[in-house]
Amino acid sequence: MEKQIEELTKDNKKQGLPDIKAGDTVRVYQKYRDKDKDKIQMFEGLVLCRKHGNEVGATITVRKIASGVGVEKLFPIHSPIVDKIEVVKRGKVRRSKIYYIRDARGKAARLKQVAAKPAKKVAE
Repeated sequence: MEKQIEELTKDNKKQGLPDIKAGDTVRVYQKYRDKDKDKIQMFEGLVLCRKHGNEVGATITVRKIASGVGVEKLFPIHSPIVDKIEVVKRGKVRRSKIYYIRDARGKAARLKQVAAKPAKKVAE
């Protein structure tokens, strides 16, 4: 039964997605329909958590502050509505779910940035 489910769902999985973790600042491009046109809307914010691993039903919760009000959106990663996801910067966190950011204000709500890893040299 599990093999049959995997075969049905592998067509819906997106390939080449970035490695998204809690603490990352991401830019999610979401498709929507406005009258006769298909448009793309961007939502940039901090990833609070990632659920369901690499399954077809995997989701990320993204939070941003808009006009002084916290806004959270839940994005299904493999949904056809999500056009693409870009990782803007990585934050250093020690937990997989950083819900404590909801209550933090000012400097306490900031995360340290992780330094970019240097590219590996390829032997010629």
